Amino acid sequence: MLEIRKAAAGEYGQVVDFYYNLIDALAQTRYKPGWKKEIYPTRESLREAIARQELYVGTKEGQILSSMILNHACHEDYSKVSWHIQAEDREILVIHALGVHPAFSRQGLAKEMVQKAIETAEKEQAKTIRLDVLEGNLPAEKAYLKMGFQYCGTVKMFYPDTGLADYRLFDLKIRK
Repeated sequence: MLEIRKAAAGEYGQVVDFYYNLIDALAQTRYKPGWKKEIYPTRESLREAIARQELYVGTKEGQILSSMILNHACHEDYSKVSWHIQAEDREILVIHALGVHPAFSRQGLAKEMVQKAIETAEKEQAKTIRLDVLEGNLPAEKAYLKMGFQYCGTVKMFYPDTGLADYRLFDLKIRK
């Protein structure tokens, strides 16, 4: 079982190393999130997420195996989709940059990270969790659907790492 917690400021270097190692490892796989070093996630975005206490790490024996950012910020084009759960911005928790190193895949680590996101959403009294997946990243899509997320639509969005691309958007109702 993972220890999932907010990353400490002193772990910044380890977090950057985790994402860069993840990007290298995913480059060898069939399905990719489209992330690129120095473009997404950037060192600065990771530093800021840690400072705002929005970056979570999943660790075992001191090693970061997974990470994600949780906040209320979303891409402006999220407004182009019909969400299943209507909510104000403050009632929406968005998952960004959820990654599990492929060496530790198929161990339920992504599910544990999403469970932590659900617990965080409940504590913050959010109504829903939203996220986007680069079209074609089938393992991520299947995992989110299996965890109860609902597909809401596909939208063309521009991100620096992928350029203009199709993203599939998902939401999850938070039980209250």
